[in-house]
Amino acid sequence: MNNAPSRLTASDDTDSVTAMADTPIIRAEGLAKTFDEGRLQLDVLKDIDFSVSRGERVAIVGASGTGKSTLLHCLGGLDAVSGGAVWVGGENMSSLSDAARGRLRNRMLGFVYQFHHLLPEFTAVENVAMPLLIRRMPAREAEAKAAELLTRVGLQGRLQHKPGEMSGGERQRAAVARALVTQPACVLADEPTGNLDTKTAERVFDQMLDLNREFGTSLVVVTHDLHLARRMDRIWTLEGGRLVETSAP
Repeated sequence: MNNAPSRLTASDDTDSVTAMADTPIIRAEGLAKTFDEGRLQLDVLKDIDFSVSRGERVAIVGASGTGKSTLLHCLGGLDAVSGGAVWVGGENMSSLSDAARGRLRNRMLGFVYQFHHLLPEFTAVENVAMPLLIRRMPAREAEAKAAELLTRVGLQGRLQHKPGEMSGGERQRAAVARALVTQPACVLADEPTGNLDTKTAERVFDQMLDLNREFGTSLVVVTHDLHLARRMDRIWTLEGGRLVETSAP
């Protein structure tokens, strides 16, 4: 009997690549999150099934206090789930150590928040370079990449400015650049334009969508702004702890 390993045919290779391309960037099954409030248990998220494909743009909407931010934190491995599981890039976040989860987030995900969370003592270029420095990229190379992306979002004149020397819209564009500087598989954005006036919000969102298309990065956005939500590929509504796909309202 011939025990030699079988050769991988061209069709086998194509099937393998296709399977990898079809693997969701983020997948949640039966996701639940419960908070203990003294003697009471508050079920914020209940049995949620959800997935995001490569390059897909998804909006999550719902009333204030329904748990949208909690859901985003669970999807990104920032909060532990109470039930079910979340996979990022095919890896079960619950099975990883804190350090491994951090490495996976740095490799696969970017985050944008309503409040920019830039470090006040560092310049724009230093803030944006931070995720690359965490990867141990040489500082000069990291700052060159950061400067390139800051220029792409119109901040070429603000590279050496600290957050306190920038407008709200400029700070948020720097936060978007920081989230995308590693060209992650997916960006999770929590009310990324909620602190901005309408015109500035539109500009920041336009730039997020442009970079999403160019980099092929998936985008999950929690927002109250239905106008922005309608520009996404899919809209999900979180209500009563459950997530339901909805048509654009």
